[in-house]
Amino acid sequence: MSSSQPSPAPNSAETEKVFHWINELSNPETRENALLELSKKRESVPDLAPMLWHSFGTTAALLQEIINIYPSIHPATLTAHQSNRVCNALALLQCVASHPETRETGSSLFDTMSSSQPSPAPNSAETEKVFHWINELSNPETRENALLELSKKRESVPDLAPMLWHSFGTTAALLQEIINIYPSIHPATLTAHQSNRVCNALALLQCVASHPETRSVFLQANIPLFLYPFLHTTSKTRPFEYLRLTSLGVIGALVKTDEQEVITFLLSTEIIPLCLRIMESGSELSKTVATFILQKILLDDSGLSYICQTYDRFSHVAIILGKMVISLAKEPSARLLKHVVRCYLRLTDNPRACEALRQCLPDQLRDSTFADCLREDKAVKHWLSMLLKNLEPGAVAPPDPRQMGISPLGS
Repeated sequence: MSSSQPSPAPNSAETEKVFHWINELSNPETRENALLELSKKRESVPDLAPMLWHSFGTTAALLQEIINIYPSIHPATLTAHQSNRVCNALALLQCVASHPETRETGSSLFDTMSSSQPSPAPNSAETEKVFHWINELSNPETRENALLELSKKRESVPDLAPMLWHSFGTTAALLQEIINIYPSIHPATLTAHQSNRVCNALALLQCVASHPETRSVFLQANIPLFLYPFLHTTSKTRPFEYLRLTSLGVIGALVKTDEQEVITFLLSTEIIPLCLRIMESGSELSKTVATFILQKILLDDSGLSYICQTYDRFSHVAIILGKMVISLAKEPSARLLKHVVRCYLRLTDNPRACEALRQCLPDQLRDSTFADCLREDKAVKHWLSMLLKNLEPGAVAPPDPRQMGISPLGS
């Protein structure tokens, strides 16, 4: 959902119109007419599907149209006007589902809309309660309490993630909670109540991201991209800080698994520059989670290769890590320093990065600046010792078979 909208072809009045209507989908006041006009263009605009899919917020707007109809299903109060409007949205989703460029990426998202809810285990009062709250997510009037109650059950209900994912309309309801907050990002008007509510929805998505049965489909549906607008925010107020931290928690839950699929997905997105910006200017806790995510990406072979592939990528990471060390010298944090040192140590596994770090490693890591901070942490002291040993003149980093095939730093 964070992809930037492609530019229309020059001198194409028709394409200009299409993009104008796509932009109007994000505005509830202009959406109905835009749905009608775009549904008429399905046959005449061959690339309408990718234009819709790659435009910011468009898929979310279409999903919102669908879940807005749920309360009219039971009891059956759907009007002709409601039916016509949602069918225009469905026609555009059909366009996405039938296009070869968007069919595969959209399939998992469509699955979340059509999955039937599994039956609760017999004689289980607790499970009955959970399914009751899951059902209440589809009703805007009961959703807030359901979000709160379900977020409390993340640890005590092991299969909550598949129960959420396979329940009809639940993922769409959680996404609606997220996109409802977008207008409060710019300008920064997010309230504590709004932040708490959307963070309960994010907590349930983190549950889905953590579970082995739902993690892969969660990625295939590109759900993490809905969170990136929150990571772009810079407001220092508590509601925004809580929002960024909870969003980072969802990404952190993904990388904890050390799965190649997760790293491959993240490297195809803008997660590294987003993490680096938070590492530079976020709160201590947000910095810690963002640095942990970067560390996990670096510990993967493809992640290290990606960051060390060009000088610009490496230097951006090195500069931010250096700034963090200087900041930590003034305001020490053992848990944050731990991840910073581990990132530096992993970078020395790349020969060209190691050579560059010999010139730019902050002096505070070479002297006794952090001696008190690390006195009780033997693991980090060991990592720092290994880092300094790897950076000694003429030192060769220990052989690492994972280094095979990693591109050298380019100028």
